[in-house]
Amino acid sequence: MSAHTETAGLPRDWRRPLRYLWRTPLLALHLVLGLPFTLLMINPLSARIEMRGERLDHLVIRWWSGTLMAIFGFRVRRYGTPLPGAALFVANHVSWIDIVLVHSQRMMGFVAKAEISRWPLVGWVASRGGTIYHHRGNNDSLHGVMHAMVERLAEGLAVGVFPEGKTTRGDAIGTFHARIFQPAVLAGVPAQPVALKYGLRGDAQTIVAFGANENFLQNFLRLLGEPGRMAEVHFLEPVASSEDGRRRMAETCRERIIAAMAG
Repeated sequence: MSAHTETAGLPRDWRRPLRYLWRTPLLALHLVLGLPFTLLMINPLSARIEMRGERLDHLVIRWWSGTLMAIFGFRVRRYGTPLPGAALFVANHVSWIDIVLVHSQRMMGFVAKAEISRWPLVGWVASRGGTIYHHRGNNDSLHGVMHAMVERLAEGLAVGVFPEGKTTRGDAIGTFHARIFQPAVLAGVPAQPVALKYGLRGDAQTIVAFGANENFLQNFLRLLGEPGRMAEVHFLEPVASSEDGRRRMAETCRERIIAAMAG
């Protein structure tokens, strides 16, 4: 039985309607006021302004993401330090909210499926924040994505990827595709593994993950009514780029994420 399905005979979560009652107005306020402000602040001028050693537009996106996490009841906790400048960040992938969680701590342009550009809230900010979109099954699109990644890294910017290539059920880490590490090799930048854990010791991974046949809107609305819980971002020991070993980079990043998830 799915972790999302209520067990027969057990009482329903009577607090869920109450959570919708106070979170929905906060979400609407964040949409009506916060979203236009965020999109307005993502511009060439704010990109040249630095505050506390960080670009202003990046600070605004982190504010937007952190506030959205709080509205959904997540208490974010960061472990480790994200690399500055150009780096390839690689994370495990369970849901759309992974991007929001990472952006609350470190701004980067993610590689994501093209469908995300059409998602409300997340898609709008992702597009303005420099997301690189990939049309699955299209080799020309893949070549374009790899080229764009190399360009971003060469410009000193960070790129984020989910090397499993898709969301998972949350209860295991899938295979990391080595080819997504090739831009880091070509640009000569390190890859930093990032472990994303939801709940106490990661016990809510399968709850946050997409359920069977659950689409974005269904997952979005379900998570909005979930009990408050912890969300952890673990920035782990970086892996140096290797000319002869992108597979080794992929395996090392995966091993470090698995170790962090079990820790």
